[in-house]
Amino acid sequence: MNAPVDFAALKTRQQAAWGTGDYAVIGITLQIVGESLAEACDLKTDERVLDVAAGNGNATLAAARRGCRVTSTDYVGSLLERGAERARAERLEVAFQTADVEALPFDDASFDAVVSTFGVMFAPDHATAAAEMSRVVRAGGRIGLANWTPDSLIGRMFKVLGRYVPPPAGVQPPALWGTEAHLRALFGGAAAAVQATPRHFTFRYRSAAHFVDVFRQWYGPVNKAFAAQPPEKAQALAAELADLLEGLNRAGPGSLVVPSEYLEVVVTRA
Repeated sequence: MNAPVDFAALKTRQQAAWGTGDYAVIGITLQIVGESLAEACDLKTDERVLDVAAGNGNATLAAARRGCRVTSTDYVGSLLERGAERARAERLEVAFQTADVEALPFDDASFDAVVSTFGVMFAPDHATAAAEMSRVVRAGGRIGLANWTPDSLIGRMFKVLGRYVPPPAGVQPPALWGTEAHLRALFGGAAAAVQATPRHFTFRYRSAAHFVDVFRQWYGPVNKAFAAQPPEKAQALAAELADLLEGLNRAGPGSLVVPSEYLEVVVTRA
């Protein structure tokens, strides 16, 4: 029989990983996804919106730009600081609060909408995260998510990383959040409707080597994976990632342009 997963210990390691580097360097390039999600959720002025696993605040800012009353949360405080810097620059009023999506410190039905772009999908306990989002949104409210699919660039990248740093036993892979069947199983009777639309975000870098260098320095899980390897293994990991990128590159040898599929999801709360 498999030993039960120690989610607390796993989460501590995850926090350390996401606190490494500076995810905001990557996250800011994904802003268009937050804007698209805000439109998909049909966010309205003065609605109460919660952004969970908000990172540097892409969905947070998109909601605030639409006049919503936004609370932005993440379990890595340094990421929220990046979101707060951006909000101040745009003179947007946003409440920032350190919080774990698996134990949200809010009352039932506190929000009209809960959103997350490429964030909640990395919560280790999928069922608990989905239950918490469902709990804090009112009946008829929306849960809007952008999740990488298993066959996306990021989904494939994590498969490569898993060959060098094996994922914890018994934990469901994050990319399952990018499958409609898993989402329907997670939200179950809490959902009156689940709308899932495949979309693409396009990564644009100078070259495969440039992409690997940026992610190796700033993207926590990639940074940690490289740091755990001896030099020859790190070189092999870089080569595998570069091969993956080159195989998906549609720009030719002069640049790197790689579309990455994600699932844009709107769950209407029952």
